[in-house]
Amino acid sequence: MIAAADERAQLRFLEFFAVAIRNPHTRRAYMRAAGEFLAWCEARGVASLAQVQPLHFADWIEALGGELAPPSVKQQLAGVRRLFDWLVTGQAVPVNPAASVRGPAHSARRGKTPVLAPDEARQILDTIDVATHAGLRDRALIGLMVYSFARIGAAVAMTVDDAFVQNRRLWVRLHEKGGKRHEMPCHHNLEEYLLAYIDGCGLRERARGPLFRTIARGTKRLSDAPLAQANAFLMVRRRATAAGIGTAIGNHSFRATGITTYLKNGGTLETAATMANHSSTRTTQLYHRRSDDVTLDEVERVLI
Repeated sequence: MIAAADERAQLRFLEFFAVAIRNPHTRRAYMRAAGEFLAWCEARGVASLAQVQPLHFADWIEALGGELAPPSVKQQLAGVRRLFDWLVTGQAVPVNPAASVRGPAHSARRGKTPVLAPDEARQILDTIDVATHAGLRDRALIGLMVYSFARIGAAVAMTVDDAFVQNRRLWVRLHEKGGKRHEMPCHHNLEEYLLAYIDGCGLRERARGPLFRTIARGTKRLSDAPLAQANAFLMVRRRATAAGIGTAIGNHSFRATGITTYLKNGGTLETAATMANHSSTRTTQLYHRRSDDVTLDEVERVLI
């Protein structure tokens, strides 16, 4: 459909992803949603962008609802709606057919991220063999997510000089979503892990290079390439399995585990939101699982 459109529409379509969206993850998600929607329309005989109607969007949303969770459906609708808004402002199409289409209802009071018990997180950290570069790196990365509530995207984007000394204590500088810079003092365990990793792998002389790197093939030593989020996820699952953890965790599990443990030990929700760099405490509430203990206690009252 885009190839068959005029030059203005083609250019506007490309500009949406190249100009209007800076976050690479958002760009990738919206590109996938736009491609799937346009292919879906074409398969149903829609020949041009101008022929797309609200009913097409409504039918597409119904079809997606049978395959995806409501948040995923809402994300895909938001991406294509923004695309058509961009096309309208560029006078490539007359109106946005998605403007009046409502997505599925969804209200989350509790996040779905799997959370570990403190002793399980401790078990993963303690079972990592730190006699290797990979072990030092993995312990430092997991420790960063646990103790600083760091997002994996911000963690793997760090450079070596983003771990710096201030007031005789090691701090970390995280470059978060939306261009926000977030600085946090290190927990004493995290300070130990990061210094052991930086010194043990000889990273101090490469201050502008990536902090977390891949392992060069056949050398068991760090390369110059930054560690990708997908590789970090595989590492986390591998380390959890080696530690005998049955929970299907991901990178965000350590962030949620750190927040939950902090709150259980008397921390306040407002401070947790600041430490996690959340703009609202409502977001922080999705991560913590303090209510799980209450739920389990109450379930055991069913004495049958």
